[in-house]
Parts: sequence; structure tokens; C-alpha cells
Amino acid sequence: MDTVEGKQWTVRVHITEDGDETRARAVLSGRDTSGVTGSGVAHRNPDDPPAPEIGDELAVCRALEDLAARLRTLAADGAARPPSPARAWSVD
Repeated sequence: MDTVEGKQWTVRVHITEDGDETRARAVLSGRDTSGVTGSGVAHRNPDDPPAPEIGDELAVCRALEDLAARLRTLAADGAARPPSPARAWSVD
């Protein structure tokens, strides 16, 4: 009988605000994934009323999108690639 191994990855999101700018950093931790991070920034339009939660949501969304793109790149780099076609060398 095959044994099923459970895995758990955790994403921690850190949010900082400085005036009208909100920054988020998403950090993935788990087996073989430590150190993968994504970042996102949101700026409040001066014409918009202050709504910090909207800046948080946008910055976090962008950080998670960046994290996903980085993880996708790591997966693609580690995936098996088909061998290159053989090249014939001419011998003179």
C-alpha cells in the first residue's frame, strides 16, 4: 500500500504603510521553497479618500502575483526538458 505524505506550505504577508504608499512582501516557507518571496506596492491617488484597507488589498494582491510568477519560473526551470535535436557535424 502506498503511503500518502502530507505537505504544508505557508505564506506570510508583511504589510508596511508610509503615507500614501503601501508595500507588501509575501514569503513562502515550506520544504524546498524557503526564500521564495514576492513584493507588491500600492499608491493612493491624491483624489481618492483615505481607505488604508484598499491599499493593503492591492499591495498584497500584487505581492502574491509576484510570488506566483517566481514560483512558476522556479518550477519551469526545474522541469524536465526534451533533449535538443542532434546536430550533424560535417567532416572534411
